[in-house]
Order: sequence, then structure tokens, then C-alpha cells
Amino acid sequence: MITALYSDQFIAENAPMDRRLAALILSRGNRIGYIASGPEPQREFFNEKRRYYRSYGLSLDLFFDLDVLSGDEEIGRLFSYDAIHLSGGHTGDFLRRLRQSGMLDKLRSWALDDGILVGTSAGAILMTPTIAVDALFSGGSPDAVQDGAALDLLPFEFFPHLNDDPGYLSALLRYSETTATPILACRDGEGLILGNGLVEIFGAPLMISDGFAEASDGGRIADLLSRA
Repeated sequence: MITALYSDQFIAENAPMDRRLAALILSRGNRIGYIASGPEPQREFFNEKRRYYRSYGLSLDLFFDLDVLSGDEEIGRLFSYDAIHLSGGHTGDFLRRLRQSGMLDKLRSWALDDGILVGTSAGAILMTPTIAVDALFSGGSPDAVQDGAALDLLPFEFFPHLNDDPGYLSALLRYSETTATPILACRDGEGLILGNGLVEIFGAPLMISDGFAEASDGGRIADLLSRA
């Protein structure tokens, strides 16, 4: 399994991570499937991502709509692709759609079977055990989230857009005192590529646990992954 977690994607600071991810996907092929977080009647985000990936020699040509009942053939086609992109958007709605469509467990199994899973913002949050930290974006408390269990592919929680509000860090520090799971927090332009022996950190994400924050360390992340 290879996972790529972005805070954002359409900014110049992400170019080193983009190039590395593209190389990993191209070592298998060039086809990427896209799972939308919510309705996209005009497919504006999909088309934007298509142009973005095309600049790296990758083909994003399958739009997978969780609100439309998909048959085994379309699901099989999605899982035949070299990588799958989980879009940004409303994290809670995205999780609900994955559950209601029956795709949450299918996607987890595909990823664990040596898949390459790419997530931006909400899509990256979903790769972790819970979407609890997403509550901060609406002014809520992660501790109050009751039904946030997600894909559980990684042994930490993920928080994007740390730079958007100076209050996010103090809220994450408080939350880290009540959860045993570390939190990786990224500013836009930062991210991680993990799996199959890879621990590659782009930018300076923070590792937050037990009320403290420090620069993320590849050795500690590798240790977490090995014990997961």
C-alpha cells in the first residue's frame, strides 16, 4: 500500500511531492480513478484534476459517483486502475457516501492489496482511523465526534490547512491530550507519501501528541507504521 496525503494540491510548493508521486504511479501505469466527495454535476473539480495530472503524464479518466448505484463492472474498473484519487470536500458527507454505497470496506481492501491511494484534504483525512479532527473546520470539538470511523489505513489522524487559522494548533494540542492517536498536521504545500518502505515528508508537518507539537520525524512515523 502507498498513501499520499496532501493538505492542498494546486500550489507550486507541492511540485516536489507531485513529481515523486507521479514517478511512483508511472512505475505501474498511468491511469487514475477519481472518487468524488459529493455531487459534481459540472465536473469542475474533476476536470481541474484531470488537467493537473495530465501535466505529469498521468490520465485521470474515470469519475466515480458514490451517489449513483454502481454495478460490479464499474467497481471492477475503478479497482483496476493504477491509483485512486479521493477528492477534497465535506469530509463527513464523503464518509457517509462511502458507507451508504458499500465502498468503504471495498476501498480499504483495495488499498491494503498494494493500491496507491491519493487524498487531498478531506480525502486524506479519510485514510486515517477517524475524521474527528474535521470538526475543527466547523467550530466543533473532535472529542464530540461519535461516529467518525474511517478507512483506518494509517496509525495517526491527519489535519490539513493548519495555516488557515491560528487557533487550529491550540485546539489540536488540547485534543491530543484526550486521544491516544498521534495527529499529523500539515500546512498547504506540505504532505507525506508513505508505504512499502517509504516515509517521505514534504515541507515541515507537525506531529502532535500528549499536548505537544514537534516537527514530524521520519523515524517515528516509520515506527508507527511498523506497529500498525
